[in-house]
Amino acid sequence: MNGIELFLLGRTLMKLGEEAIPTEGVDSHPALHRSVLIVASDIRAHPGTSVSEIADRTGFPQSKVSVCAARLRKAGAIEATPDPDDRRRLLLHTAQQVSDRVVQIRAASVDGALAAALGTDDPARIAEITAALETLARSLTPQTLLRLRGGAEPTDE
Repeated sequence: MNGIELFLLGRTLMKLGEEAIPTEGVDSHPALHRSVLIVASDIRAHPGTSVSEIADRTGFPQSKVSVCAARLRKAGAIEATPDPDDRRRLLLHTAQQVSDRVVQIRAASVDGALAAALGTDDPARIAEITAALETLARSLTPQTLLRLRGGAEPTDE
């Protein structure tokens, strides 16, 4: 495998992930989902962070981070508290109580998206691919990008 093949595989995996995320009752624009997931991941990695700090780490405009944070708050995925040093600023952190929407997303299986993409509903084949994806997920976490870039946070969607 070369870099181009790896890049294209990553894009395919991203599209499969987008297909597997339940969108009932929410805006289903994939680019917004990617941004929201990146912001949620940043908040999980940096609890008690501000919108401007997330913007700095992700490379997203502050307005985009604000929109994503608002969606995450509405979904009950994150909470905001006033910054004790600057009462005008909010600090974001993962919600203590998991919302129904977060439970729904975490419980959603990729099996349907894999079956459609592979053109098969063979349970053994889907299980084989799922196991390979789980191995990759354990090995290639967002933190691996930090090591790859010498400590810099990922900035792409």
